[in-house]
Amino acid sequence: MKRISVFSRTEDCSQALGRRIGEILEPGDILALRGELGAGKTLFARNIAYGLGVPPEIPITSPTFTVINEYEGRLHIYHLDLYRLTTPEDLESIPWQEALYGGGVSLIEWPERMEDALPEERWDIHIEVTGDTTRTFVVEAQGETNMARSGRWEKALAEVTAMPECA
Repeated sequence: MKRISVFSRTEDCSQALGRRIGEILEPGDILALRGELGAGKTLFARNIAYGLGVPPEIPITSPTFTVINEYEGRLHIYHLDLYRLTTPEDLESIPWQEALYGGGVSLIEWPERMEDALPEERWDIHIEVTGDTTRTFVVEAQGETNMARSGRWEKALAEVTAMPECA
């Protein structure tokens, strides 16, 4: 596992970080967005979607009650919120396999709910609240393929931290 840590001082920096990650995602990428309630997982997913080319006038909302929302950008986006799921059988009620293996990008909030069902190849992104507008993002490359790509991610995230809104 490769771990990359980024400290964000402002909301603008956190948004830029999400957009930059969206720009470098590839077909089949799975992002497990982890963090406490109110950490900003949905806002981060929104900016990842914008980085993937979803127009800003398209509302990217929490799929808490629908469990899954889909969007079209440079790649097809599956935005899942597993908060309300309690058993592995609950996954059968949503297009889980399609979301993970359909060639798009999967953004999964509350992945802890179905940890055993997550594939080994994924990106774990931990969002830690460190203040009113500050966050620490810890990106973990899981699996051999993502480990091999982690250098590109590290470079992209370093570019964000050098931006004026992040200095």
